[in-house]
Amino acid sequence: MQSSFLIRLKALIHKEAIQLLRAKSSLAIGLLLPIILILLFGYGLSFDLSNGRVAVVIEQPSPQTQQIVAGMQGSPYLTVQQFFAMPEAITAIKNDEVDAILVIPANFEAEQLQGRGKLQLLSNGRSTSIASSMQSYVSGAISNTLNLQVERQNSTATQATVSIEQRMWFNESANSTWFLVPGLIVLVLTLIGAFLTGLLIAREREQGTLEALFVTPVRPLELVIAKLTPYLVIGLIDIVVCLIASSLLFEVPMRSSMLSILSACFLYLLVSLLLGLTISGFAQNQFQASQIALLASFMPAMMLSGFVFDIRNLPFVIQIVSQILPATHFMSLIKTLFLGGDDWKLWFKECSILMLYVIVLMFAACKSLKKQLR
Repeated sequence: MQSSFLIRLKALIHKEAIQLLRAKSSLAIGLLLPIILILLFGYGLSFDLSNGRVAVVIEQPSPQTQQIVAGMQGSPYLTVQQFFAMPEAITAIKNDEVDAILVIPANFEAEQLQGRGKLQLLSNGRSTSIASSMQSYVSGAISNTLNLQVERQNSTATQATVSIEQRMWFNESANSTWFLVPGLIVLVLTLIGAFLTGLLIAREREQGTLEALFVTPVRPLELVIAKLTPYLVIGLIDIVVCLIASSLLFEVPMRSSMLSILSACFLYLLVSLLLGLTISGFAQNQFQASQIALLASFMPAMMLSGFVFDIRNLPFVIQIVSQILPATHFMSLIKTLFLGGDDWKLWFKECSILMLYVIVLMFAACKSLKKQLR
């Protein structure tokens, strides 16, 4: 009896192993998903800032100011750019070229000798985690520089002779909700877009209703537009709900025009819906479509788009991958529109990229719906 049990068990295990090897999607998920997740979380989850960009505005150059700049340049966490006019530095921080501005006033050296030297640090509040790190790194670098000066001069003075006045631009209250909510809109549109249409074609293929369309004169482009339209209406309603919640519930400021925000959201929603439809068109079944949609849309959008973690902390290869994702471009744009106001140069750049994704994915979706049986 025991031998017959083992024989049956061996046969069943053999059958299941063969089925697993034939089910390429299940095999790929079982083997590749852990690798993908460990790489995403290992490289993506980092609150450290390894390359803080600070603009130093020197109103009147002096040996003292150059020592401060040299001290900051010696920090492995800071990249220093010198400016001699405040408008240039303001333009740089608005264009997200620097993360903070350190202002050294013209009378700094004289006031420091009197024990009341002051510096001003203006941080980019569009990312509260980066702003906090910048404040710590800049303060630490200046303190180390002043301590070295004290040791060289054999003086009893301390670094308390210089105070740093810290302010946060674009997020005056240093509220992390202001930073997170615009990013959540990206994740919501990614999730509903990819998953609403991600199962659409695969479900019809399993039910056998897709083949009925192949005998009609309908064209792939017409089929794509017809399937997108109802879900596009649902997505637009979701966009309005998200914007109302952002303003009324979370009190996140919208400093740009509603036209720029809505148009950007509409383009990204279209990208997400087309991505899901393309995945569904090429997938063999609903399970495969759902897994691919998760791995190709939501997970990368959450981990590699700059939602919480600074992309510059990622390895160079992963940074390149992040720039391929449409979510990365929309994330940068929507945060700027919410907190920084209208930046039409950035709007045209990122919306042009999103429009390119629309064209490519529209072609891919039509390709996946060619009239052929599988």
